[in-house]
Amino acid sequence: MLSTVPSGTGFQPTPEQLQVLQTASEFAYQVWQSRTGACQTFLRSYPLQSTLTRQQIDDLIQDYTLDENYQLANEDKVMIGLRHLRMLLMMRWIWQDALAVIELEQLTDELSEFADGCILFAKDYTYQQLMAQYGQPTFINAKGNVQVDDMAIMAMGKLGAHELNLSSDIDLIFVHQARGETDGDKEKGTRSIDNKRFMTRLGQGIIRLLDNNTADGFVFRVDMRLRPWGDGSDLAIHLSALQKYFAQHGRAWERFAWLKARVVGHIEQPFYDDIQALIKPFVFRYYVDYSAFSALREMKSLIQNQVAQREDLDNIKLGAGGIRDIEFIVQAFQLIYGGRHPQLQVKSCLAAMQALCQLEYLELSTYQELQAAYRFLRRLEHGIQAINDQQTQRLPHDTQWQHNLAVTLGFDDWAGLLATLNQHRYHVNVPFERMVTERQIPDQEDDELEPEQLNEQIARLNAVLTEENRALLQGFWQSKMVANLSDEARERLDDAYPVIVHALLIHEEQQQLANTALPRLITLLEAICRRSIYLVMIAENPNATVELIPMLSASPWIAKELAQYPVLLDTFLQQRYRHLPDKRELRDILRQQLLRVEPNDEEELLSVLRLFKKNQVLAVAASDVLAERPIMKVSDSLTYIAAVVLEAALERAFAEIVKRYGYPIGQDGDPVTEADCGFAIIGYGKLGGLELSYSSDLDLVFLHKIKEQGMTTGEKSVSGMKFAARLAQKLMTYLNTQTRDGRAYEVDMRLRPSGNAGMMVVSCHAFETYQLEKAWSWEHQALVRARAICGDKRVTARFCDIRRTVLALPRTIEQVRIEVTSMRIKMQKHLGTSQWQQQAGKFHLKQDAGGIVDIEFLAQFAVLAYSHEHPSLTKWSDNVRIFEEMATLGIWEAQVCQDLTDAYLRIRAATHQLALSEQSLLVDESLWTETRALVQAQWQHLMGVESAE
Repeated sequence: MLSTVPSGTGFQPTPEQLQVLQTASEFAYQVWQSRTGACQTFLRSYPLQSTLTRQQIDDLIQDYTLDENYQLANEDKVMIGLRHLRMLLMMRWIWQDALAVIELEQLTDELSEFADGCILFAKDYTYQQLMAQYGQPTFINAKGNVQVDDMAIMAMGKLGAHELNLSSDIDLIFVHQARGETDGDKEKGTRSIDNKRFMTRLGQGIIRLLDNNTADGFVFRVDMRLRPWGDGSDLAIHLSALQKYFAQHGRAWERFAWLKARVVGHIEQPFYDDIQALIKPFVFRYYVDYSAFSALREMKSLIQNQVAQREDLDNIKLGAGGIRDIEFIVQAFQLIYGGRHPQLQVKSCLAAMQALCQLEYLELSTYQELQAAYRFLRRLEHGIQAINDQQTQRLPHDTQWQHNLAVTLGFDDWAGLLATLNQHRYHVNVPFERMVTERQIPDQEDDELEPEQLNEQIARLNAVLTEENRALLQGFWQSKMVANLSDEARERLDDAYPVIVHALLIHEEQQQLANTALPRLITLLEAICRRSIYLVMIAENPNATVELIPMLSASPWIAKELAQYPVLLDTFLQQRYRHLPDKRELRDILRQQLLRVEPNDEEELLSVLRLFKKNQVLAVAASDVLAERPIMKVSDSLTYIAAVVLEAALERAFAEIVKRYGYPIGQDGDPVTEADCGFAIIGYGKLGGLELSYSSDLDLVFLHKIKEQGMTTGEKSVSGMKFAARLAQKLMTYLNTQTRDGRAYEVDMRLRPSGNAGMMVVSCHAFETYQLEKAWSWEHQALVRARAICGDKRVTARFCDIRRTVLALPRTIEQVRIEVTSMRIKMQKHLGTSQWQQQAGKFHLKQDAGGIVDIEFLAQFAVLAYSHEHPSLTKWSDNVRIFEEMATLGIWEAQVCQDLTDAYLRIRAATHQLALSEQSLLVDESLWTETRALVQAQWQHLMGVESAE
């Protein structure tokens, strides 16, 4: 019962009401205790039993951003005022929710209206400041007239649908009208800049006002990752670029995202109509959109795989039967049928659900169960987030807070809440599993997989297994681990076993290698039995399991990876290795996965980067085992994977450091941006030379074009040099840190200027000075194989210029020959085979004379010796194209270049196969006599000296 307060006094809650608040939220209760007077005054004006209108919210925002003279305050005071207002409103909303005096839709609507109001205030406030510096942004319209450019702020996700929860971040996309420039005038004290820069600063200003976490907290966390191209791209996009993106690059999962897109506030009608005319045909197709099914299947698979990987029953959003599953069901129907049924083109999940029921796409009972589950889960989500004002969907582990949460939601105890939660999850899981399903049917027409055939199959398998393997298999079934499995896991193992036996027998028939595969298969089964969802995958994918067994026998490396990281099994059972994605597809796959990671969840970010890399590398390995692709294509794929991981790591690291310190100043005097971050990653060695293998480390050098002495724009400001160093350190953390999922990559920074004694990141100018004045000749050799991987295009272009200049320095052929030969002899002494290994007839494919390093050194010799006269030789960093260029220029005979290329590719292919078989590069010399002799002969012919023995 709400207390009534006599007019003119502060709000006085009853002891029962205070107890409800204390039980529901540590955060809100602390706000009440520390600011009792302010809370009482606020709740007298805006009582708990009343609702808030948009006008009231706008008035509050205006009141809290005025100074003591009732004028618009400066930025610091505005930030304080907005944060204080949020604190009071959050206290009020949490209390209302705990007292059950506000409906779910009313609460999410008020939260969304407050977000809209804050966004529009921040936009207007920042716009006025920028206009005073640069004038108004303008462009020439289709009629040839000058027109003022405006920026539409697109609310995505929950905010777009007016479904914001108590601690939601807000997903935004900034869209402006066209390219152009501001009408700045030096005589009026303003300077002209292009619209892109103006809109970027407008966006940065909005984010700073709302997102910066100060001593008073934040207003809203702002997430910009849904914008076209995601992190690392321009903060604002103009209309024609958005149109081009939708037409050429828009993905099915982005149609999901734009389904909820809504313009915040009012913009001019023609601009609004232009935006809607782009979005509607992108999201909805007029005909029933069956083309979406395969993309939906991929998205569903991604969701299921993430659930299997996490086994996270505590997460009511991402766990099985959670909020995300409900949204997937509803949005999948909207995407497929929304073009034909305008009533499905709504943004709210509950409204869309109701329309689906009216159109009979959802049965009445399913609709009732889904909407009841959705309401319960959203209320539970609010209860969880209210405890500490945290953006989390995880059930509390602390028993006291479990009890408090149960009481707040009207349950007697935690067990009662969990029972209801599990019932709702079940009601969600059933329709989710039915969505766009595709269960495999075995290729065999016969009934070999029927349970009654299993005994006969096992007898046939025992007949082909060695005694040792029969004992191994028996030991597995009699092991403590199998005996201690839960009933569900044991049932799943029994269901999967006929499929496994069948696959082993087929492998024996085709390749006679069941005995090789079995020990590796048992290791894999031991790894997956306790995470029995993977056993379900095997049982439901008999054809793919038949394909899996040969992989295990062919490559102990693949078998070990799968046993160590069972989550990778999904890649195999989906047979994704049949199509190796190109760089653009890889970028898109990783971006989708990273969008499911909360911006501040570093642990999950590291996990996603590592599992993405392992999944994709494993797919390449499977393709390699099947011998479906030439060695160059395999290395290209491995190199693309590394480049995409580096790109994503740099984008996320940059965002993280900017959040802490603000933007550094670029060498042009302006702050850098997400798209031009002033930092780049350079790849050396195998990464630079496009020849990565399965366990290659990455040789990296970091360059920047940031004013080292200039201070960053944030409240906690640091020098540009410190910013660049912290960015490099954060990158290394993302890549190098050992987690339960391993490392993303081993990183080697020894090729940076001055090696281990040098700075971790240097300016382009310092890099150039070092290369021209201090670098050793072997460092110029290394530069031949260097290549810009990702980062600011201005920095990468500058690196390419420096590399070209350094490689084309005038050198005498004799001087290069002496230096390269000397370096080669040193390397072989340290890394080549020992005398007794040579006497035993062994040959190291990489380090010995006639091996791969000889061929690499010949390519480096060619570039350093001849680039001064033939600059086109500096274009490539990989050996194959360097030899091609040498042949084209006629410097070396075409046959010589072809022979070296063939030998190089032959040895490279062998090194890959040895890596997959977990064997050393030390091989029998007798198998390589001809190739080795050819390489040694060419070394002697081209270098004028005998290859080092």
